[in-house]
Amino acid sequence: MKTNFSSSLYSLIKRVFDMSVAAIGILLISPLFIIIMVVLKFTGEGEIFYLQERMGLNNKPFFIYKFATMLKDSANMGHKALTVRNDPRITKVGKLLRITKINELPQIINVIKGDMALVGPRPNLPRNFQKYAPEVQAVIFKNRPGITGIGSLVFRDEELLVTTYKELGKNPSDYYKNYIYPYKGELEKWYYHNCSISVDLKILFLTFWSLVNKDSQRVFKSLKDLPAKPETLTVAGIAKL
Repeated sequence: MKTNFSSSLYSLIKRVFDMSVAAIGILLISPLFIIIMVVLKFTGEGEIFYLQERMGLNNKPFFIYKFATMLKDSANMGHKALTVRNDPRITKVGKLLRITKINELPQIINVIKGDMALVGPRPNLPRNFQKYAPEVQAVIFKNRPGITGIGSLVFRDEELLVTTYKELGKNPSDYYKNYIYPYKGELEKWYYHNCSISVDLKILFLTFWSLVNKDSQRVFKSLKDLPAKPETLTVAGIAKL
């Protein structure tokens, strides 16, 4: 565990770094933002942004920004809170934005506002936060939630896993409860006890690496003391359940 001084210093350096990168980033990607906003306005249902309540620093709720990728009433359709691969609620443009992760870019606004960091635990829906074990709930959001993080890296193909489980005729909610959330909790506890500037920089690098090398397992090679990934969290492992 960090001392109070080292923890405060880490938080200060991280916040300055996040603000600097976010400010530069929003200037650089503003042309892409404008193009996407125009495309979304004139396709699908004309929605540009999607705001959703998530758990934030010190377990305080905030609204996360994303580009709209699903139908307006998607929360009351299909699997509701669960999204599977090729989900019919996803728009045509939305599918491309989700595959490339471009739909997450508006969260840079959350970084500037102070709701989020570049790296941290993925912000949860309030109801999903309750699915974590008490010891995870106690520490997960003592750090600002991040656009990317160790959980996001390891579970970048989460929709595929859930879809594969569903195709076997099983309840996706059970898969989350019995396999995904327990391991995500272990990953987030690991981040809480190991977070540092060097770890954050590694996670940022690995995030960009995974965008061009989708099947890479480099995260487990670069962060060698991560909790071991259960076989049940692979497509092959699901087939054995």
